Amino acid sequence: MNATATEPMPLPPAADQPLLSVDALSVQFGSQGVLRNISVNLAAGETLVVLGESGCGKTVLLKTMIGLVQPTSGEVRFEGQPLGLMTERQLAHLRTRYGFVFQGAALFDSATIAENIAFPLREHTDLRDPEINEIVSELVGEVGLPQTVLTKKPVELSGGMRKRAGLARALALDPQLILYDEPTTGLDPIMSDVINELILRVRQRPRTTSVVVTHDMATAHKVADRIVMLYPLSRLGPDEPQIIFSGTPTELDQSGDPRVRQFVEGRAGHRLDELREEQARGAAWQAAAPRNQEESP
Repeated sequence: MNATATEPMPLPPAADQPLLSVDALSVQFGSQGVLRNISVNLAAGETLVVLGESGCGKTVLLKTMIGLVQPTSGEVRFEGQPLGLMTERQLAHLRTRYGFVFQGAALFDSATIAENIAFPLREHTDLRDPEINEIVSELVGEVGLPQTVLTKKPVELSGGMRKRAGLARALALDPQLILYDEPTTGLDPIMSDVINELILRVRQRPRTTSVVVTHDMATAHKVADRIVMLYPLSRLGPDEPQIIFSGTPTELDQSGDPRVRQFVEGRAGHRLDELREEQARGAAWQAAAPRNQEESP
């Protein structure tokens, strides 16, 4: 199965060049810092898992990797080419080499599953309908869905089936890089493991590289070649690195960093007290806001 994009594909990177490089990346929205001085290299064929609690910037990092979020400083390079120097047309073409599996599948509600999976093929290739239909049928089988789902709408499928349909759509253009945003969120343990098995199966495709953003330790252990763990900037000092761990799943289990241990073992620790303090500060700020407005000239 091959889908041919309408523009010629660039030459592959040199053997010693990372497929994707994130170099000294920082992202800030207004006064709110989300990512600070993040540097990660991703080798072709590697599966990188990005771990961290909610609000630490995992999804923002994923979006900077495909140029949907522009960094405040630093840069992202794909095959050595900086995304920040690309035109919108060049970025759009580059994204045909990416597959993105969204947290909620992000299927078009009004379209059938067949139409959803076929969408990137119709948008980015010159393939005819019989060829597209054949590819769609193969993809549905590849993600373990019956052919009967092709005529159904997303609302008629379970959460796990929608996730698999979203993965099928992400695979439609034979991407080099697949990015998964919380692929097992909202699924029961068995269906979560089905998704994990599919991620492993996809990794066996030639030239396929993966980035998996998750907080699910079972997923991290099962699919990762390498893991990086982010920590929320709000809980770090100004000179503390935001990546608090980088290594293999085995090395993660052996880490002595109490922050890593707390996350891996799923212990609240002092977080409940911290959340109460944050809530109290927020309530105090809201109570002071009307008074400050009244006192302002």
